[in-house]
Amino acid sequence: MIRVLLADDQALVRDGFRALIDRDPAMQVVAEAADGVEAISLTRAEHPDVVLMDIRMPRIDGLQATKQVLALPQPPNVLVLTTFDRNDWVYEALKAGASGFLLKDVRGSQLTDAIRTVAARDALLAPSITRRLIEEFVSRAPSVSARAPDVLTSRELDVLRLLAAGLSNAEIADRLVVELSTVKTHVNRMLSKLSLRDRTQAVVYAYETGLVAPGPVAE
Repeated sequence: MIRVLLADDQALVRDGFRALIDRDPAMQVVAEAADGVEAISLTRAEHPDVVLMDIRMPRIDGLQATKQVLALPQPPNVLVLTTFDRNDWVYEALKAGASGFLLKDVRGSQLTDAIRTVAARDALLAPSITRRLIEEFVSRAPSVSARAPDVLTSRELDVLRLLAAGLSNAEIADRLVVELSTVKTHVNRMLSKLSLRDRTQAVVYAYETGLVAPGPVAE
């Protein structure tokens, strides 16, 4: 059973999400928060697997709440939801450690699929969002990395580059002509070596450190 916490300042929105989630026998809404402070407190008390986090909320906004929720022991995965498709918010949500970003106009099946994805500790990072991150933010000066790139093998670097382009594990396997299980192993090792939570953080890391440059992925 996937335990879900809803954090949104609009009761009508929470009611709609609860109705969609309750239709799925594998999911359960364990708590609802009307602002960021409640989201942090209820996460600490209820230990959800996934938090659906709105960005614009009173007292503490969703970005700050995400940072604090993910700083808790055994943190949940956070799926950020908003009605505003703003590049800076997408970027800051991912930087804060969110595992995914969706607009509130998603269909019910897309929402529950997204919850399953982040509950499995895989990142929900659509190629369209990846492209926007590249276009708007890759021009920022690369941050100083405490780890040299040579901590990764050449194949792990290949996987990171393809992952940063928005390819799924299956697409990476096809591109590299290897088994899907091999790709998963490379991804897990790469995340472990770089001390990253998930694929989303790997994409941000890749572009901020300059390991990957913007442009088309080589065939």
